[in-house]
Amino acid sequence: MLAQEVIARKRDGFPLGPADIRAFVSGITDNTISEGQIAALAMAILLNGMNREEAVALTLAMRDSGDVLHWSDLPGPTVDKHSTGGVGDTVSLVLAPILAACGAYVPMISGRGLGHTGGTLDKMDAIPGYASEPDTSLFRSTVRDSGCAIIGQTTALAPADKRFYAVRDVTATIESVPLITASILSKKLAAGLNGLVLDVKLGNGAFMARARDARDLAQSLVDVATTAGLPASALITDMDQPLADAAGNAVEVAAAVDCLTGRRRNVRLIEVTLALAAEMLVLARLAPTQSSGLAQATQALQSGAAAERFGRMVAALGGPRDFLDRTADHLPKAPVIRPVEAQATGFVTGIATRDIGLAVINLGGGRTMPDDPVDPSVGFTELAPVGTEIRPGDPLGFVHARTADQAEAGAAALQAAYAIGPSRPKPGKVILRRIGV
Repeated sequence: MLAQEVIARKRDGFPLGPADIRAFVSGITDNTISEGQIAALAMAILLNGMNREEAVALTLAMRDSGDVLHWSDLPGPTVDKHSTGGVGDTVSLVLAPILAACGAYVPMISGRGLGHTGGTLDKMDAIPGYASEPDTSLFRSTVRDSGCAIIGQTTALAPADKRFYAVRDVTATIESVPLITASILSKKLAAGLNGLVLDVKLGNGAFMARARDARDLAQSLVDVATTAGLPASALITDMDQPLADAAGNAVEVAAAVDCLTGRRRNVRLIEVTLALAAEMLVLARLAPTQSSGLAQATQALQSGAAAERFGRMVAALGGPRDFLDRTADHLPKAPVIRPVEAQATGFVTGIATRDIGLAVINLGGGRTMPDDPVDPSVGFTELAPVGTEIRPGDPLGFVHARTADQAEAGAAALQAAYAIGPSRPKPGKVILRRIGV
């Protein structure tokens, strides 16, 4: 195979055969194909697309570029979910232990923040001592004993995707649906799952701001996963406002623990989490219907069984054994915490959600360069949802910052992100659409 011939074929709008795709991915893995050639193929795919057979072949080739995990020693099914990213999206921290309490095993391989969206791995790193990148032995034992483990991608899983993605990130080719599909699913297939649910975000805080784009991505993910032998379904969920009422790393961990323990539960976060849990329990054949799966997941949350699983996972991966009981004592706190006051009378009619995510990054809670350090303590809490009645001086939320100047800038950004109008808007749906069998 000549790399330039594969590039030319896709450039001219022709489909690629599985053998050529496998050979190209092999060259990505062993560095016999250059970054320039990867970029050229990525741009050709962005412009001309891929059919389902090509997307499946690319997904499987990237899966097979590294290790593929097997969980045949476990007494139950392995399941996972993937979110396309949003703001205040702390679902994974609540969902994984719920599923573990229902008899599923969740080897959840997560990522760091991307663009304005928060990363599950950055949140877990806010827990002192927590090994978010454990060796395979510790990962496997944690999944077996706790029922779940939330960790980062190892270098041995889908290494071709890691190099391909790094090139896409700097060549304006991130948005290609088949490339997004192959990137997500190659890692999930390498994790050895029995079922996968996709949480595709739609709205002004999501990468997919148009309904058609979210629908196309969700359908592509479900079609390619099922064709590759992984049962899957997708929910398209609203991201026109932060999902939870916190945005940041440590503050979202605290919100997740409050949700698990019942100290404080956000309605939107619970609705999405339980809907995803029901889907996953059906895929795992632990529930016959969505309604029975929803009942099981609700019971696991209300009984405290899910909270116990989360605490067990944190301790197994090196975190504090009393983390659930003393969460506030263990999580890092920002030196400056102050309310962000509204300046108008009326109702919250809209929130520029992406701008809140960017404000977290500007506070130091995310990255502008890949190697930037992340301050886990900064962010926003008690964010007022759409529909809240507001008067001047009422808090839109609280900013957590390192310095007074950064708190002032964060407060200004939060105020600018809120639209206040004279009438309360009608409540919007959180679960917008389901795609699957």
